[in-house]
Amino acid sequence: MENWHDYAAEHAEHSVVGSLHYIPNLWSPQLENERAIFVWLPESYAASDKHYPVIYMHDGQNLFDAALSFCGEWGVDETLTTLGYGGIEAIVVGISNVGTDRCNEYSPFTDLRRGGGCGDDYLDFIAHTLKPIIDRDFRTLADREHTAIFGSSMGGLISLYAAFTHADTFGLAGVMSPSLWFANRAIFPVIQQATSAPSRIYLDAGTAEGTWMLHDAQRMAALLRAKGLGKQMIYVEEPGAPHTEAAWAERLGLALIFLLRGLQAHPLPVGLLE
Repeated sequence: MENWHDYAAEHAEHSVVGSLHYIPNLWSPQLENERAIFVWLPESYAASDKHYPVIYMHDGQNLFDAALSFCGEWGVDETLTTLGYGGIEAIVVGISNVGTDRCNEYSPFTDLRRGGGCGDDYLDFIAHTLKPIIDRDFRTLADREHTAIFGSSMGGLISLYAAFTHADTFGLAGVMSPSLWFANRAIFPVIQQATSAPSRIYLDAGTAEGTWMLHDAQRMAALLRAKGLGKQMIYVEEPGAPHTEAAWAERLGLALIFLLRGLQAHPLPVGLLE
């Protein structure tokens, strides 16, 4: 067992709802660095022997506690607590970014101005170092059909990439406002040529993120449909939504319902699908 800390017990001032555990400095042999890992548990976890789907989310500092966030909290804990009342439950693993190396780790492609190129090592860290720890220490449903990867912006880019190149590990993907432009849009031929695919994928963009961001998202949605994923995906355009944590927090509930509903036989409310 890793030395998991009780986050609320160690932080008098926090905005966390529910049970949050963390490791302050988990070492990655693939990346040769360390970072904090957060694990949020559903309300029913302590009083049951159930096993749960797991969502691996990037930018872990922004997910649960406003005091940790560098640009706004997603409220993952509040959203999943509410969804839990309707039977949609999951363990969430928040993977902190490492600051200046964020772009390097969140892209497998190298951009001449912005870096990148360490994305495969980052995903190997998640799949081969972090996931075995989570599956050992918590009651997870460890198969690909119950394992999601989720992020926004550069985190959306690496989640999309993982869904097609590591489909044996991640069967579900949440892709919010992805930075598809990175490295001269190198993600497009990767998806085009991919021979494996996730079981379910959520993709979105806000109409106030810029014409090129929106066009890229629309192009990716069309590509995914052309690959036969129409029934396995949802593409959402949020009118007036900018490229911000607050905007992603607003759409989080819809994304989680779509990704998790089939796992727990929870119907998607009428009108949310195209």
